[in-house]
Amino acid sequence: MSASPPVRWQTLRSRFLLSVLLGAAVIVGLALYGDLRALAARLRDFRWAYVPLILGLTMTNYALRFVKWEYYLRLLDIRGVSFPDSVAIFFSAFAMVLTPGKVGEVLKSYQLRQAYGVPMARSAPIVLAERLTDGVAMALLSSIGLSFYRQGWVVVAVTLVLMVGMAAVAQVRPLALRLIAWAERLPLVGRFAHEFHHFYESARVLLEPVPLAVAVTLGTVSWAFEGVAFYIVLRGLGVPHSPQVLLQAIFILSFATIVGTLVMMPGGLGGVEGTITGLLQLLVGLNRSTAVTGTLLIRLGTLWFGVVLGLLSIFWKRHWLVGTPVAGATQSTGDLP
Repeated sequence: MSASPPVRWQTLRSRFLLSVLLGAAVIVGLALYGDLRALAARLRDFRWAYVPLILGLTMTNYALRFVKWEYYLRLLDIRGVSFPDSVAIFFSAFAMVLTPGKVGEVLKSYQLRQAYGVPMARSAPIVLAERLTDGVAMALLSSIGLSFYRQGWVVVAVTLVLMVGMAAVAQVRPLALRLIAWAERLPLVGRFAHEFHHFYESARVLLEPVPLAVAVTLGTVSWAFEGVAFYIVLRGLGVPHSPQVLLQAIFILSFATIVGTLVMMPGGLGGVEGTITGLLQLLVGLNRSTAVTGTLLIRLGTLWFGVVLGLLSIFWKRHWLVGTPVAGATQSTGDLP
């Protein structure tokens, strides 16, 4: 067993810590924008009895996404992963959403290799499929609110076209193989050609029409629960109950997540918060301090709650990051990106 984590894991950890600092800066910036005194008053008046329900809805989202993770493992015939280990691997990625472009989520593939000898090129497409199907789900959920905010249709349409287009290209085998053959001739990329073929074969299976439909359905339902959690946050801030506010909450959170993905900041930091705050003022009619309070609370109950669960999972299975892979594990894909 090595004495320290792989160098690239150390780099990933450093980027994570920088992202946490960025997240803290975003929170401070929002608090200043919302007026600290008014923000404190909104927090004092918030119905804190709703917190268990908010976190429960968030956990329901996570549970349904875990079902999708298990479904993908079965599709790729990755068997023998114990339930506790599968839970730990799945949740560990929640901490890595704070890495640039969420590339740290490939930690799941790294842990599968360390613990069960699954080649990273075989399991890494799961991360791609999760992001793609979640993107389609977000676009579908956002579409329900375009009647409230018509200007957002371009973002939603572009997201749908890009995500569905990627899935379609994966099914055109001759085109994909030509692209891989072209990549094989590149100086620095060619040595990974073998892994590209494994990656593509796994991705093609995950993005076939039936698995794609199942995953998008699971994603749409799971993310809708977080939209409902956001609605409960608004109710806790005193926003009157109405079906329209529920639809607005689901739309705002989904649309903001898409914007956060497009800005390519770790965890969508800044982009998500700014979009939620702006749309709460524009569509729901909240004042600045109440909108900021709602934004901070839903991000604490979703993003940062998930990060904490992810860190606990990583700590629970930290020996996977400092040990050597099990016998027979494929090493050619390298360590963490």
